[in-house]
Amino acid sequence: MSDVVTLERQGAVAVVRVNNPPVNALGVAVRQGLENSFKAAEADPEVKAIVLVCEGNTFIAGADIKEFGKPPQSPSLPDVVNGIEAGSKPSVAVIHGTALGGGLEVALSCHYRIARKDAKVGLPEVKLGLLPGAGGTQRLPRVVGVEKALDMIVSGAPISATEANQLGVVDEVFDGELLAAGLAFANKLIADGKGPRRTGERTDKLEGVDNAALVAAKRAELEKKAPGLFSPQRCVSAVEAAFTLPLTEGLKRERELFAECLVSPQRAALVHAFFTERLASKVDGLPKDTPVREFNSAAVIGGGTMGVGIAMCFANAGIPVKILEISEDARDKAIQRARDTYGMSVKRGSLTEAALEKRMTLISGVTDYADLADVDVVVEAVFEEMGVKQKVFEALDANCKPGAILASNTSSLDLNQIAQFTKRPEDVVGLHFFSPANVMRLLEVVRGEKTSDEVLATAMAIGKKLKKVAVPVGVCDGFVGNRMVFQYGRESEFLLEEGATPEQVDAALRKFGMAMGAFAMRDLSGLDIGLAIRTRQRQTLPAEFKLPTILDKMAEAGMLGQKTGKGFYVYEKGSRTPLPNPELPAILAAASKEQGVERRELSDDYIIERTMYALINEGAKILEEGVAQRASDIDVIYINGYGFPAHQGGPMFYADAVGLDRVYARICEFHEQLGAWWKPAPLLEKLAKEGRKFADL
Repeated sequence: MSDVVTLERQGAVAVVRVNNPPVNALGVAVRQGLENSFKAAEADPEVKAIVLVCEGNTFIAGADIKEFGKPPQSPSLPDVVNGIEAGSKPSVAVIHGTALGGGLEVALSCHYRIARKDAKVGLPEVKLGLLPGAGGTQRLPRVVGVEKALDMIVSGAPISATEANQLGVVDEVFDGELLAAGLAFANKLIADGKGPRRTGERTDKLEGVDNAALVAAKRAELEKKAPGLFSPQRCVSAVEAAFTLPLTEGLKRERELFAECLVSPQRAALVHAFFTERLASKVDGLPKDTPVREFNSAAVIGGGTMGVGIAMCFANAGIPVKILEISEDARDKAIQRARDTYGMSVKRGSLTEAALEKRMTLISGVTDYADLADVDVVVEAVFEEMGVKQKVFEALDANCKPGAILASNTSSLDLNQIAQFTKRPEDVVGLHFFSPANVMRLLEVVRGEKTSDEVLATAMAIGKKLKKVAVPVGVCDGFVGNRMVFQYGRESEFLLEEGATPEQVDAALRKFGMAMGAFAMRDLSGLDIGLAIRTRQRQTLPAEFKLPTILDKMAEAGMLGQKTGKGFYVYEKGSRTPLPNPELPAILAAASKEQGVERRELSDDYIIERTMYALINEGAKILEEGVAQRASDIDVIYINGYGFPAHQGGPMFYADAVGLDRVYARICEFHEQLGAWWKPAPLLEKLAKEGRKFADL
């Protein structure tokens, strides 16, 4: 019927075949082809049933991202799926790979569905600030019930073919050739005399349940877990329409709510976050044909929490990894730490016992650098002190094979200096994991002055293999993420000296959308880490760059965060729940007095300006220096490494949304009122005066 959708007849079964590589996305040509093919099959008197099957590695994986932001083209997806469902001949969707978003909506419009056992189905639109707009919120509840539909649509998480079969999303799970399975199922329908079974006409899963209570519970859950998010609550309203309105009216209500999401600023931010994550993996100036070295084995130096987490990343990816420690006891403790961490996943049900054992077979411990002679990549994860790093890299240089990649997990030290401790600086690269390394998605790939293109390309490939969001950055103190978070943390502490409390600052930041407040995060990482950086900075900073003194006073009082049970908050034994620290007000009052600051009441809006604009100003400096390739890379780093809300798009996208002229003007005010730290970045000043955005760069 078209280049991307074809129609053929095999006996009494019409086969509609989609072939739109790489993911059979629902572009206008596919929609037109589906509409024409189903109409033609409907009109053919020889056809008794219809099978929909897709070529390649997947069923229809969703919308065509090339059409994002462009005027809609006919036919619309709602019209296509409504037409399929209305057909008078039984239709069967044969699912493999993924049926996501519009792909699942097409499958739900077919009268029957079968799935290969490795398939996954889901409605992930909420992750882009949207809701399923082609009947997904109306048809899925009719198949799985309101409770499960709410879970799937509000989370956006896919489910396996097995679970889909148990829930009734698919009628059969098969293993084997797609078309053969589809034809067998369709011919059985014909033999059994079964006609259409329209999803939209089903009501059995909507009955006998207090659906209103389920909706109320989900709304309350969202108020607690995702306050201020726009599309999840609209998803709930759309599902509510499935049991309060007839199908036709429910579909109309779904489209109204979809349209509301479409114009939401959050939708634009989430789409930005989605696209820029893909863009971040592209390294400017790196030829596409740059060779990538093999990395079939790995080693990690240091068996602490970070080192073990990094080792687990390799094991999770099926790569054998050695953990080097200074003694047999330390080595054994590191291996046990990995087992215990996997054990927690088993207890939660996110990992099987068999998978635990399989991964543990990939992790081994050694105590001699000579045992690393054959590994392809080594990641150093030892104490953040240059003398310690020097000893490690000199040993690696002496023992590792030619061509092995020597990586440092340093979070702030000079990678170029580290590379000089070897005779092969071209093989040295930074792989800055974020804690906990086995959980956090971000990986800053730090390119040194002498890092070769081949090593950089391989480092990016390693990030992809480990399922990380790998972002290339340049060398400077703290690289991108930690350099910026210093500004954020410093301003947060100054706010405490000026009159705020940790509870107020953290509450304002969480309301903005941050995953954690600044002070809860400080307590988690340990105040001694921040104090060590602060002490080092005091030795080099000019006098006009004043620093807060709160960390010093807290350290003197033995308050180092969760590790001591007391920091900006106090923590009961065995609990991570932050409670007010009754000793802190006196410390804050003393710090304010020492700085000559009169404590005053601060608004939440002021707190957001001071913290976010500090990030933005430093981000502009980083861009100007070329430490980050593009503004959107900074957004990717902050969303994936620091809990910045994706629905705000990242700090640089947020700056564009506020308006760089407004941000610049406010930073100028802060510079006048608060001193040297707030000198506006020249790039920010230039863009603001030219009426441009970071996105224009």
